[in-house]
Amino acid sequence: MARPTTFADASSSYDEADFVVLGVPFDRTTSFRPGARFGPDAIRQHSWNFESFDLETGLDLAEAKVHDLGNTDEFGSAEEMVRGVRDELRPLYRAGKFPIVLGGDHACAPPSVEAYPDGAPSLGILYLDAHLDFRSSYLGDARSHACSSRRIVEKVGARNVVVLGVRSVSREEIDDNRSIGMPFVTAHEIARDGIAASVQRALNMLKTERLYVSLDIDAIDPAYAAATGTPEPFGLTPRDVKYVIDQAAPRLVGLDIMEVSPPYDQGNTSALAARLAREAIARVLQSRRGR
Repeated sequence: MARPTTFADASSSYDEADFVVLGVPFDRTTSFRPGARFGPDAIRQHSWNFESFDLETGLDLAEAKVHDLGNTDEFGSAEEMVRGVRDELRPLYRAGKFPIVLGGDHACAPPSVEAYPDGAPSLGILYLDAHLDFRSSYLGDARSHACSSRRIVEKVGARNVVVLGVRSVSREEIDDNRSIGMPFVTAHEIARDGIAASVQRALNMLKTERLYVSLDIDAIDPAYAAATGTPEPFGLTPRDVKYVIDQAAPRLVGLDIMEVSPPYDQGNTSALAARLAREAIARVLQSRRGR
């Protein structure tokens, strides 16, 4: 595996680490603007911009046990990527590690969930995205990024996935979901009801013991996160997404951050993604230490 610049403060060995970073430089299913394959390394680079001390929690992330596995291979097809990501993550889950998966387009999210062991505590997914991603297939590919929530539903069940921030759907997706029943909370509902009420609504629907957050950076309004493959206006704010992570932290066992496409801004979006990954580390540590 390639060994790019590591994520900030990822100085622990694999064996002693609680958190493990994995990059997936894959964007072969991107349907508008390419470049998400450069996301993992750009996020790592910008992670070094931040102080290790976290003001809100009082934790020093230099003391967190984080290991960076580097990047997966640069896969030639979505099917190869799916197998490769599953193979990388299965031993992490079995060892009790917390994976932080840096994409890559959102096609990389389903195998990150599919690697979660059968028989482990039940898993619910908070899926943050501007799009529903619920097509059965897109451009002839059932593993397209436009099908990712659908593939996750096939792993954990429709009632164990809630999509937050959606504001772009096809008629086909809505029609299919009438019978399948995957819950979603639109960005318009969040603007109307507030982020606190909306997140509580989502958490109330997810009765699982554990949670996983899958963040497509386009869930965030392009005013804040312009460097993405399919920007969609009227989105969430960075603070909204921070709130989601903070509230999920007591049950959180994994996180992915997808669709950062660095060529489309001056590093702002990569910095935001890095900061949100560090937020997850801080908040999970805070929860585990009972602060």
